[in-house]
Amino acid sequence: MLEVRISVPDQATGEQLAAALVERRLAACVQVLGPMTSVYVWEGAAERAREWLLLAKTTTAAFDDLCAAVGQLHPYDVPEVLAVPVERALQPYAEWLREAVGPPG
Repeated sequence: MLEVRISVPDQATGEQLAAALVERRLAACVQVLGPMTSVYVWEGAAERAREWLLLAKTTTAAFDDLCAAVGQLHPYDVPEVLAVPVERALQPYAEWLREAVGPPG
């Protein structure tokens, strides 16, 4: 299991991307959190932006397809997509997650 962190520019984009990932069975659940302030370097300059954060619950097998979908749907040139392994989870939740995420491809 993975929790995938994806930053987006606004709530509407976050909700649209979350819905697409769940509808395509690439994530069992996506939480949309925000707003937050991101401070980062882009094209050599320090930047500051108001963003929202998605926390997508998925499987390792679905990660590449999830990344491909984010690449197609996300407005950023280089979206943040970070997979964090889930070491432990409540067993019924883990089973639900695996059932909710479709097979890869």
